[in-house]
Amino acid sequence: MGIVKIDDDLHEEVRKASTVMCRSINAQAEFWLKIGMLAEANPTVSFNEIVKAELAAARVSLVQAAA
Repeated sequence: MGIVKIDDDLHEEVRKASTVMCRSINAQAEFWLKIGMLAEANPTVSFNEIVKAELAAARVSLVQAAA
């Protein structure tokens, strides 16, 4: 495990987002890093498609919302 230095303002945004998403600050930063890497590697894929693919890869069963 390494240490990543980030700007104080960005750290504050990660902290706020982590509270909303019920994640630790580190878990929120890791989520954003992973999604960002996947988005750069797959520029034509939407955020929702990336998350759906990651959930499928983890074998999470999604329940469709009623329209």
